[in-house]
Amino acid sequence: MGMTDVKLIIKNPLNTEKSVEEKFLVDSGAHYTVLPYGIVKKLGIKPAWTQEFSLADGKTIKRQIGSALIRFENKEAAATVVLGQKGDAALLGVTTLENFGLMIDPFKRKLYHSKLMLG
Repeated sequence: MGMTDVKLIIKNPLNTEKSVEEKFLVDSGAHYTVLPYGIVKKLGIKPAWTQEFSLADGKTIKRQIGSALIRFENKEAAATVVLGQKGDAALLGVTTLENFGLMIDPFKRKLYHSKLMLG
């Protein structure tokens, strides 16, 4: 897949007074959105549980999971997020993309609104 970046605004759902705007790499291979360590600390987002993940090279890592409010364009939604450690990159994962009803076109490196189904 090509490289696609988007700007997101992140808030702590328990304290929405502060927000952080950051550029995120869209990663359709990542399940959850990864918040960099600095954002987690600045917003005071707390962990709810720890999850194990497999990396592309076969390594297994553990990261804490929490919740954040994410704003993209004119929509804001709650999302399950990975609370990044120092050195972890800002990634927009597929679960958050689906929350916003978006898909990625890997050839044009653009996000587009997907056809949503009920039932």
